[in-house]
Amino acid sequence: NWTATLYKGTIFLKTPMLYALGFIGLFTIGGLTGISLATLAFDVHVHDTYFIVAHFHYIMVGGMVMAYLGGLHFWWPKITGRIYSEWWGRVSAVVIFFGFNLAFFPQFILGYLGNPRRYHVYPGEFQVFHVMSSLGATILGIGYLLPLCYLLWSLKYGRKASDNPWHATGLEWETASPPPTHNFLTTPMVHNPPYNYLRPHPEVTIGEGEPGRQQMQGRQE
Repeated sequence: NWTATLYKGTIFLKTPMLYALGFIGLFTIGGLTGISLATLAFDVHVHDTYFIVAHFHYIMVGGMVMAYLGGLHFWWPKITGRIYSEWWGRVSAVVIFFGFNLAFFPQFILGYLGNPRRYHVYPGEFQVFHVMSSLGATILGIGYLLPLCYLLWSLKYGRKASDNPWHATGLEWETASPPPTHNFLTTPMVHNPPYNYLRPHPEVTIGEGEPGRQQMQGRQE
């Protein structure tokens, strides 16, 4: 149902969306290959081979790390108050996606052909796939360095982020970037559902009072 949520939606291929789409694709491959391991006749053949290595990394790295990077890029303007380079963000997402598949998809083939894992010596017919995997790992490493560079760069040189850089409708985007202590100086009063996409912004009234006091009282009640 992840892809179904995109149906008839207004999709903007910004950096967070590219990472989210990459997560769906890679995690799906990892999940489907995991289901195949439940078949005893197949699992006996690929158990303790590079097939297991590829499956594990498609789940834990291709899935979880891609999702984490998507969330990090989405919340970065709100957390830091700065905007990163969108161009470099898209480049990093594409490089990571390409490098990851080049690094780990050949390992599915290696495992299917019977190449065991954790051996430093292997028959020569497997060499081409090992070279492809090593090249992909190098590209993947470069891809992971890119966000580290441009996100740190944005902390000092990035332009200031608006309160709602994504034009989202959630209440969290009605406060400052970065938000103050307790998120709002006083408790906001919401007059319509925050995820009503027929309205550009939720109708919010920011009251007056001691910072944080009304919010804490509301939670206690």
